[in-house]
Order: sequence, then structure tokens, then C-alpha cells
Amino acid sequence: MPRSGEARIFARERAGGPRFAVAADKVDWHVKELVTAFRRCGAHAIPVKLSACGFNTGRCAGMMIKGFGDALPDAMFVRAIGAGSFEEITLRLGLMHALGESGVAVHNSARAVERCVDKAATSFLLAREGIPTPPTWTVQSRAQAETIVRREAVRGPLVLKPLFGAQGRGLKLVRRAADLPACEEVAGVYYLQRFVGVDRGGFSDTRLLVSGGRVIAAMRRHASQWITNVKLGGRPEAYMPSEDEADLAIKATSAVGAHFAGVDLIRGYDDCVHVLEVNSMPGWRGLQSVTQVRIADVLASDLVAAIEPRRPAALSA
Repeated sequence: MPRSGEARIFARERAGGPRFAVAADKVDWHVKELVTAFRRCGAHAIPVKLSACGFNTGRCAGMMIKGFGDALPDAMFVRAIGAGSFEEITLRLGLMHALGESGVAVHNSARAVERCVDKAATSFLLAREGIPTPPTWTVQSRAQAETIVRREAVRGPLVLKPLFGAQGRGLKLVRRAADLPACEEVAGVYYLQRFVGVDRGGFSDTRLLVSGGRVIAAMRRHASQWITNVKLGGRPEAYMPSEDEADLAIKATSAVGAHFAGVDLIRGYDDCVHVLEVNSMPGWRGLQSVTQVRIADVLASDLVAAIEPRRPAALSA
């Protein structure tokens, strides 16, 4: 099998410039924004469903990335990997791993995505780095979860979250052991976190979008109830994070190994800012509505900049 670098060079020469894959399960607003942004950066971006890709060791690249023929993209921007069975998701992540090992810049990498879609892994990595985050417990039986709730709920409610979940769906406040759902309703895993929300005439938290080691945009989300996600009715407003908040978001992004991430922060009763979540495939439509920054342009230019050191001198001249 020829070297994958040769396949990428061939694709770039044929297209007259770098060709990027935008991994997504549908061509939505975000994907259209990214394709346009990459075009403004001088790159050709092709939306790709990872479910339509696979391995073929008889090919030059060893992989089949739809839209790229026998070649590999110069880079891949991962907007979404799509829903699927355990086997399907494993294959898609395997392809992302293989692209990275073949020298393709993948933002975010398979490793970063794995660390973020698994909320328990995210909590562990944040705590290990000394980043303030609510106390968290993850167990695999209802009996263990009941023991934790009986011990911890005397200090206040806990939040039960799906281990794999997004956009605020499936969250539940737990005040007593009887509030816990049956094991099959949580896919055998109880992810419990100390509830640190404060009702200050409504609830709020902040979302900071980090890319390339700096915060590029931020918003505060307000809601009458404790789930503030914009998709579920939260109201976004422009927000200027403090230096400490920006530093916290950057450290959280680094802790999971992500190049870009949506980092959710909340100020608790102790007036301490906590990192709630780090999202390696964040949406930004709500955030875009309250910022003058062209978010897709920044994300695209950061990925284009990331491949420049990898490009052969003869092609860069």
C-alpha cells in the first residue's frame, strides 16, 4: 500500500489547493457555514458522512473517504460523527484515528472526541488537572447509585446525566434514592454530579468557545428553569468573559486534548466558577446570534493554519 502522504499530495495537486472533509451526519446550517468559510480561506471543503466511509487496504490510502476517490483529505473538521450502534461508532472513530495516524489533521481528534462524549472521562480529566468541576460519581448499578444519593443528597440535589448526551436532553434532578430511574433507562450507567446551579431570579451559565488556544466567542444563557441550553429555550446574550474564566476554558480544552471546544461554566453558591462540560463537537448557532465574530471563519482559518507546517515546501512555494 503506497504511503498515504502521496495520496494527499496527489489530491492537492489535482484540486489546485487543499481539500478538506467536513464530517457531519447532515448538511445543516453549521456545515454550510463551514464550507463557505473554507472557500474564503482558499480550501475546498466536502461534507462527508462517516457512515459512508470505511477501510480498504487495497487502495492507495487504505481508506475510503467518500468524495476523495483514492486520496485522503488534507484535513478533516469533525462537526458530528452521527448516531449508530457500538460497532458503527467504533468504526467511525477508528477511521478518525487512522486519518490522524496517516498525517491528516483531524479537528477534533478521535481521542479528544472520545474523552468528551464520555462525560465520566471528561470529569476525571478535569479533576485530575485541578480544574474546578462539580463532584461526580459514575457507577454501574442502581444499588451503588442509591448509596451515593443517600450519602450526598443531604448536602443538596444531584444531577443525573446520560453518559453520552448533548443539548441538555435527559437531565434529571435527584433529591432522594427513589428519584433514580431503573438501570435499563440509563443504559446501565449512573452518572451523578453535584447540582451547583443557583436561582438568582432565574438560572444562567456561560458558554465559551475555544479554538487554537484562545477564546473566540462567549455567551451567557438565561432560563427560568435550571436547564439553560438554547435548544431547550435558553436565551443567549453577548458576554465578555473575565480573564480567569477564559483561562479556565482554555485549560479545560487542553485537558481533554481538543483543538476547539465549547466549554460550559457556572458560578455556584460558593461564588466559584465550575466547568460543567467540555463539548468537542459544539454547535454555535445560538452563540453566533450574539457575537460579531464570524465563528466558522475562525474555525476554518485555524484548521488551514494547522496544515501549513505539514505541506511540502515545493507545493507551498
